[in-house]
Amino acid sequence: MNGTSAQEAVLRGVMDRWKSAVDAHEPQQVASNFTEDAVFQGLRPYTVGRQGVTEYYDSQPLGLTADYRVLEVRELAEDALLGYLHVDFSFTDRPAIKANLGVVVRRTDDRWRIAHYQVSKLD
Repeated sequence: MNGTSAQEAVLRGVMDRWKSAVDAHEPQQVASNFTEDAVFQGLRPYTVGRQGVTEYYDSQPLGLTADYRVLEVRELAEDALLGYLHVDFSFTDRPAIKANLGVVVRRTDDRWRIAHYQVSKLD
């Protein structure tokens, strides 16, 4: 994996907050980890902004959990990182969905947030 341990720690900090909110089925908390103008592509057509992220995660079934593994992290700029991850989305009543996830995280005034999120489902 490229990137420094400090860059990976930043990415993990953002993704740990995301995972915690997904696992707890707290859609507004999930959305708070995104920038206000984030481009978000889950497994349905894309949306822009926190409201779309909130609606997407609100529509997910209770019991959804996300386990991720960082594959790559790269610095794009002083205040932006690219992350590439493997994610298993698990459910209580059906098989897990295995996916790759590309994110761009940006440092905002108060913390790092996801500015771009795109999932690719693996067969």
